[in-house]
Amino acid sequence: MERYTVYVTPDARREMRDLPGNVRQRTRRAIDALANDPRPARSKQLHAPGSIELRRLRLDRWRIVYAITEADKIVDVLTVRKRPPYDYKDVAQLVQALR
Repeated sequence: MERYTVYVTPDARREMRDLPGNVRQRTRRAIDALANDPRPARSKQLHAPGSIELRRLRLDRWRIVYAITEADKIVDVLTVRKRPPYDYKDVAQLVQALR
């Protein structure tokens, strides 16, 4: 199985810095694991504008939202947010920031 290259956007990196310590460590491990398996069983596909594959990975009350570019074997981590109150309304803006 081919490994994916994982990029974390600057906004997601800032959000990760503000996480509680134990959540931050779990988040880093989960993001690192996406290089080997970008579609783990506990992830869910989200509706995304255009042809991009957008997924979210749940860690307790936190959500890691990321995009997969299959042709280039790239995973872009877009955001790490707490739910609730995060409701995915800004997904289109997050995807636009990738382009």
